[in-house]
Amino acid sequence: MSVVAWIAVGSLSVWLWLLVGHGFFWRTDQRLPPRTAPPAGRWPHVAVVVPARDEAAVLAKSLPSLLAQDYPGGAEVILVDDGSSDGTGKLARELSVKYGGLPLAVVSPGEPAPGWTGKLWALRYGVEVARAGNPAYLLLTDADIAHEPDSLRELVSAARGDGRAEGDGSGGGFDMVSQMARLRVTSTWERLVVPAFVYFFAQLYPFRWVNRAGARTAAAAGGCVLLRTEVALRARVPESIRGAVIDDVALARAVQRAGGRIWLGLAERVDSVRPYPGLGDLWRMVSRSAYAQLRHSPLLLLGTVAGLVLVYLVPPYAVAAGLFTGDVAAGWAGLAAWAVMTGTYLPMLAYYRQTAALAPLLPFTALLYVLMTVDSAVQHHRGRGAAWKGRTYSRPETAPDR
Repeated sequence: MSVVAWIAVGSLSVWLWLLVGHGFFWRTDQRLPPRTAPPAGRWPHVAVVVPARDEAAVLAKSLPSLLAQDYPGGAEVILVDDGSSDGTGKLARELSVKYGGLPLAVVSPGEPAPGWTGKLWALRYGVEVARAGNPAYLLLTDADIAHEPDSLRELVSAARGDGRAEGDGSGGGFDMVSQMARLRVTSTWERLVVPAFVYFFAQLYPFRWVNRAGARTAAAAGGCVLLRTEVALRARVPESIRGAVIDDVALARAVQRAGGRIWLGLAERVDSVRPYPGLGDLWRMVSRSAYAQLRHSPLLLLGTVAGLVLVYLVPPYAVAAGLFTGDVAAGWAGLAAWAVMTGTYLPMLAYYRQTAALAPLLPFTALLYVLMTVDSAVQHHRGRGAAWKGRTYSRPETAPDR
């Protein structure tokens, strides 16, 4: 066989392992199960903390959904206006007056202290304000996340294990419950890139591995995290992860190190309302933290690019080689690998209610992610680091192990 054929066989071997040996990452069934019995006892008090910096464009679609939570226990919303210049805090107060519902407090933390990323600085202040009310849980949710009226109730119920069956890793009794909000998929580029973003995340952190008891894999989705306050204190969050740009993974690791049990799944009733209409918007979303995920390591960057090329780009190349050069072995191996890849992507497209015709285009989307990751490294070495909302972190951390 030719060199191309052997490489294609290697790609197929990797895909067969990913299919059955990597936590079934491609399945989309890790979701909050329905309750089978009513909850017992009183509902615990919850403080909802929302860090917000220049979020006036999305706040009118997200904040009313938090204020309207149908939660049987005590709850309040604390919006941390992190130096916004677009009237975010003023709009939040106006929305509270207009819609009523849960009580809202708008607070401001001032500029971040040295060593802190902006979002974690805002969370630190919001959590500090929340602790004055002695809440049993903290719901940390982004300003672009809209919640269905029963979202908080279901999150708390899942954390407590109210009337839920054990056996699939989601039965309850968790110190942290996190849901990957369903991102917006309206524009052509969103349809092409967004489902793949979640697919790649699940491949990197298989949800089943995160959710099983005694797990060593830790991850979370920062847009929607319900955290037991006592565990947050024990894990010293957010202080212990103050320099992290990829704060959700860092938070999950800190909670896990503190002995907490975590759960991560796809959301049914939690949605992001932030638009990413063009490729440039999506490019910035990915590239701002991609190199931080690789711990700013050129070797990890090289290995990641090589791995993505082998897994996602070799199959279509091998098919083309089979068609245009007559390399039958390469063509069939590449076609088989491409077929497995396509099949594993179909459940995520179904979750996002997208056409199955997008599945064979996953290699093209993977190529975009390769370029975004390389661009992230280039920007880092130019001293621009991770830039977000007017702040640049030249050498940010990702998820420190210490």
